[in-house]
Amino acid sequence: MDFFHGQETLTTIQWILRAIIAFFFLLFAAKILGRRSISQLRLLDYAMAISIGNIIAHPLSDENLGMKGSMITMSALVILYTVVVLLSLKWVSFRRLIEPPPIPLIKNGEIVSANLRKARISVDFLISELRKEKVEDVQKIALALWEADGSISSFLYPQHQTPTRTDMKIAPEPFSLPIVLIREGKIDYHELNNTKFNEEWLKNKIQSTYNVDIKGVLLATIDLKDSLQVFLYK
Repeated sequence: MDFFHGQETLTTIQWILRAIIAFFFLLFAAKILGRRSISQLRLLDYAMAISIGNIIAHPLSDENLGMKGSMITMSALVILYTVVVLLSLKWVSFRRLIEPPPIPLIKNGEIVSANLRKARISVDFLISELRKEKVEDVQKIALALWEADGSISSFLYPQHQTPTRTDMKIAPEPFSLPIVLIREGKIDYHELNNTKFNEEWLKNKIQSTYNVDIKGVLLATIDLKDSLQVFLYK
């Protein structure tokens, strides 16, 4: 465990061992922090990501620094992060301190220029983000908000929204996700066992319809109507 502490020199193997330990320790820390910390970064998450990255980088590049201090510091930050998140869930006033409320950028089809300056974004950036949501006309938007994570949420006027089945009085169908039976040439037996079909049926179906074996299938899914959809390697 000499590589764990500061040394004048480290061998190649010791450097590799340091990297492996740091990698799995980061995975462990991310697991504790939860999915929120790896989604679009908010203020608290951004501060944590920068801090942890900076702390773990030094012992991975400087043999004179041991890993013990960095891992203790990271552990303290993870605990602090967890406490702050729990406090934000309990007290709304504290939550608003670290997660500011959304800023209206567009109201009733009009751009709120003062809030653009408050959010520190340009009109060009706003228009670019709206294009990503397939909105070409600002006047179609009833409300657009600058969220705490740096994204823009926009809501169209009802007359510009895509009609739903309810609007068109069409009977809805039950929701379901297609079941993945084959991925990258391998059968997912766990998912296959949740259907009424077996491996022999699947192989015969693929062979008779597409004239390939299972290894030639990139992806195969089946829906509630027992419709098999297959994507082959090309």
